[in-house]
Amino acid sequence: VSLGGIRDEAEIRGHRRTYIGSMPGRIIHGMQVAGCMNPVFLLDEIDKMAADFRGDPASALLEVLDPEQNATFNDHYLEVDYDLSDVMFVTTANSLDMPRPLLDRMEIIELTGYTYEEKLQIAKRYLLPKQIKNNGMDDCEITVPDETLRCIIAGYTKESGVRGLEREIGSLVRKLAVKRVKDGEKKFSVEAESLNRYLGAVKFSSEQKENEPVVGVCTGLAWTSVGGVTLKIETALMNEGKGEIILTGNMGDVMKESCRTAVSVVRSRLEKYGISPDKFNKYDLHIHIPEGATPKDGPSAGITLCTAVLSVMTGRKVRDDVAMTGEVTLTGRVLAIGGLKEKSLAAMRSGVKTLVIPKQNLKDVDELPEEVKSSLEIVPVTDVDEVFARAII
Repeated sequence: VSLGGIRDEAEIRGHRRTYIGSMPGRIIHGMQVAGCMNPVFLLDEIDKMAADFRGDPASALLEVLDPEQNATFNDHYLEVDYDLSDVMFVTTANSLDMPRPLLDRMEIIELTGYTYEEKLQIAKRYLLPKQIKNNGMDDCEITVPDETLRCIIAGYTKESGVRGLEREIGSLVRKLAVKRVKDGEKKFSVEAESLNRYLGAVKFSSEQKENEPVVGVCTGLAWTSVGGVTLKIETALMNEGKGEIILTGNMGDVMKESCRTAVSVVRSRLEKYGISPDKFNKYDLHIHIPEGATPKDGPSAGITLCTAVLSVMTGRKVRDDVAMTGEVTLTGRVLAIGGLKEKSLAAMRSGVKTLVIPKQNLKDVDELPEEVKSSLEIVPVTDVDEVFARAII
């Protein structure tokens, strides 16, 4: 049952029989279609429901999904209690942006995006054969090497799933179909170098680490809806200033607070790192996160901001092969973050060798793909000074 766009409570509870054209709700109708008392019931896109003057369908679902109440579910059309206690309800959603009481009725299972290797296997085994068949190219010999598929995944798609990847592969196969009609060829091999002839110019440039260590530039990691990305944090000192902190790069309120916290953390360690107090009083500090059109928010850039600020204040370079993620407190403790899988995949793609994470996230390391654990040195830290020791040259 798709719940996307449902606004009427009667869609769940049914209409009273006093109305013309009345009918049972979707739950009772689904039970009628299933023809048994214990089906698996999939409620699709439960986060896309809306509410208006006709009632709130999310509130009507509370009784449906509550195992303590749904043995006596009351549909207005039936006007008798109906037992839903043997039904296995499964719901899907893209976000947890829904009423809190409804969330409490459910056990939440988060499915993260596919890794590059998983996408490659899905493309090889399922998407490519499916598109070849759908486009009438079954009688042709089409060879698409792994390297070509990797280029399509990295250069032409940016998503957590594989819908865009299937579209690009379909486009590629259709271009080959046109070539077959024109030239009569039946044998094709698509090399990575010739992809732009079929799919156009590369849409997304791959993330790469700095070529050499730079003062005041540190690599952070961020979670997005399409997976993890690397985040360059740049800092600069302006002479003849007034000790102001300038923040640019379309930051949200939480990240702005992280910037001010990072400055205070470094400022509280002046003597330890030999920083002159004049650096904070007579210079302006500019903190910038590139790609100003992209909104950025969240606390997990805390240790990255601290490292970039310390680097520019001491004039020491930040290692170019280290990426980091972690929230920092005013006393310098490093707190846990979310989205470690996506962030570690982004670090691996960018070519860094060391990943600094909060020690509280060690429990999540076991769930990381083997390819990540084998290519990255994962360093757990509890204090910001440990981060400085690993990242500052």
